[in-house]
Amino acid sequence: MGRKKIKIARISDERSRHATFAKRKNGLVKKAIELSILCDCEIALVIFNSQQKLTQYASGNIDQTLSKFIDEKPMESYTNDSV
Repeated sequence: MGRKKIKIARISDERSRHATFAKRKNGLVKKAIELSILCDCEIALVIFNSQQKLTQYASGNIDQTLSKFIDEKPMESYTNDSV
C-alpha cells in the first residue's frame, strides 16, 4: 500500500511545519549528496529557514560554485511559480 498524496500548501501548525521542514531539509541534503556522487556533478545547496538560519551543503568549494552561479547564465531555472 502506497503513501497518501498530500496537498502542497503552507502548513498552518507551527510545530508541524518545523518538524516537516527538518525532515524534508535532511532528505533534500541527502538527495543532493547522492546526486553529486552518482552523477559526478557540482552542487551547492543553500537553505534559509523562517528564522533566517542558514543550512548549506556543497559537493566541493562552495565559494567557487557560487562564483560560477553568479557569473554564468542558467541553462534551467525554476521558481515556485514555474512548478
